[in-house]
Amino acid sequence: MTELQLVLSATTGDAPPRRSSRWWQDFFGTPGNALITILCSAAVIGLGWLATRWLLIDATFAGTPEDCKVGSGACWPFLSAKLRYMAFGFYPFEEQWRPFLALIVFIGAAVISMVPQLWSRNLLLVWMVVILPVLYGLMAGGVLGLPAVPTTQWGGLPLSFMLGFVGLSLALPLGVLLALSRASDLPVIRVLATSFIEIVRGVPLISILFMATVMLPLFMPDGVTVDKLLRAQIAIIIFAAAYIAEIVRGGLQDVPRGQLEASASLGMGYWLTMFKIVLPQAIKKVIPPLVALFISFFQDTTLVTIVGLLDFLDTVRSAMRDPAWQGIAVLEGYVFAAAVYFIFSALMGTYSRFLERYFRTTHD
Repeated sequence: MTELQLVLSATTGDAPPRRSSRWWQDFFGTPGNALITILCSAAVIGLGWLATRWLLIDATFAGTPEDCKVGSGACWPFLSAKLRYMAFGFYPFEEQWRPFLALIVFIGAAVISMVPQLWSRNLLLVWMVVILPVLYGLMAGGVLGLPAVPTTQWGGLPLSFMLGFVGLSLALPLGVLLALSRASDLPVIRVLATSFIEIVRGVPLISILFMATVMLPLFMPDGVTVDKLLRAQIAIIIFAAAYIAEIVRGGLQDVPRGQLEASASLGMGYWLTMFKIVLPQAIKKVIPPLVALFISFFQDTTLVTIVGLLDFLDTVRSAMRDPAWQGIAVLEGYVFAAAVYFIFSALMGTYSRFLERYFRTTHD
């Protein structure tokens, strides 16, 4: 395309004409591209064939561990035998309908809450007053005739969802507050917020979990204990809030200064300006990195195993250590865990792209 055509298209507003190209020119346009295409295609086909044979053709779909020893493919009876344990851990077997029902309620409420038209204070109130107490009542028991189950017996998917969802839900407002404090004109507040963020971000999550679980009880008065699950939850909230604060601060810096000047000319105060003018624009700009952080922390809940809590991945590992299946189901558990994490991570990524289109933050 000539420079004259570019100038004319810019002045008239017309889109520049697209180059006509065929798809095979991208893959076989040069000898080098053709060689790379052939090698990559052969590798994909070969790996796909091996995976198909292991997953389906040579797999054992029913039977006992002895039947799996004879076969050369995947041992899917392992999943059917250990599925409930991998999903709910050491939760009492006869009471596992409760975490299952809690998962259904949580996923249903989360799907409904994803509709932007329903976002309001009433929705937040429903979560705080109805949904979360119901979920906790189902898991902990001790009410309505349900037997009490201590948090030490919680595990599997319900624990991973609780640590991830509750932790990030509480970390988001704390992170926004830290971001505003770091951008404050008050030196004391700015220094305190900056120090907190940098200290927390300067250490790995596993060390904060270790401190919350092992060191914190040493500073508590005699006879005073804090639930291990609550300590891990607080550690995740603190750690996530520090990272969210930096992401939100980046969004705040991208809001034009004229927005603040315009709100000041209208007589709007600081907090009204932040919550009505600045923060809505800043949050919309940082949706992709926020969702990426949420996905990362959902997967990082596996680190709670160091403090004695069995999340979903650790229950899978524990099931694979069963003497009856040890050495037989080597990859099946990890494949199942990877599929579960991939599904929920992909759903969060899809929802992120939906929010970007909804708030018109893309430039396509």
